[in-house]
Amino acid sequence: MDIAVDAGRKRVAAPATRRHGWRRAATGYAFLLPSLIGVVGFLLVPIVVVVGISLHRWDLVSPADWVGADNYRSVLTDPAFGRSLVVSVSFVLLVIPVQVALGLGVALLLHRRLPGSTWFRAVYVLPWLTAPLALGVVWRWLFDPSDGAVNALLGRRVEWLTSPVLALPSVATVTVWTNVGYVALFFLAGLAGIPEQYHEAARVDGASSWQRFWRVSLPLLRPTTFFVLTTQVISSFQVFDTVYAMTRGGPAGRTEVVASAIYKEAFTSFRMGRAAAMSVVLFVLLAAVTLAQQVYFRRRTTYEMS
Repeated sequence: MDIAVDAGRKRVAAPATRRHGWRRAATGYAFLLPSLIGVVGFLLVPIVVVVGISLHRWDLVSPADWVGADNYRSVLTDPAFGRSLVVSVSFVLLVIPVQVALGLGVALLLHRRLPGSTWFRAVYVLPWLTAPLALGVVWRWLFDPSDGAVNALLGRRVEWLTSPVLALPSVATVTVWTNVGYVALFFLAGLAGIPEQYHEAARVDGASSWQRFWRVSLPLLRPTTFFVLTTQVISSFQVFDTVYAMTRGGPAGRTEVVASAIYKEAFTSFRMGRAAAMSVVLFVLLAAVTLAQQVYFRRRTTYEMS
């Protein structure tokens, strides 16, 4: 008799449990709905639209003509687009190592909680909060060969933005200066999340400051490093404002990054299909680089430190 009663109770409880689970799921999706609308409306739909435009020939005025994959064949065989990819890769290789190393160094100094650390945190992040186009205009004046403050301090004339050798490193230097504070804040948050007992245990074992950093802090900062590298590589490949304000892609195309090439193709030559195809190629390249980073960090990252 008791067994039958228990079985009946379980049959009644099962639908109630399922209804409760459905209610919890519905509540969760209701809270996610505003974000999902943003993702669909401002991320997925634009991607679909750009892919559609890339399959047409369109000048913003005449009706769009279907050309299929012709735009992709044209872009992938265009030496100018190939050069812009090389310039973008060179720019990323100039920016990312220095930016990450300096950001980590600044974070380590701020983590020591020396006098004035709070003030320095605000100062370091101010360039990142400023509009890149405005910063580019200011730095263009600072690098001016005749009246620029940089040459005035050096006491000699240097063609920072018109030299084929110095133009890209000059723009890269401004980008690093702009983003170091942003990178440092993330590394600082990562350092704050490392339990102090790990450092205490290493100190008891006789580890030096360098050994504690190399063997304890740096491995536990891998989640932060993965995030910083992923976001900054994407940001560096998409750089436009600073380059446009400082060099307009010159001299002789030495700072003609992919974003500048896309802008000129779309709004100077009015070939929207080719510009969209360039955007899709850049998107695929960034997706491949991001996937490679994820594969590299996946088995080398520890997320639980409690």
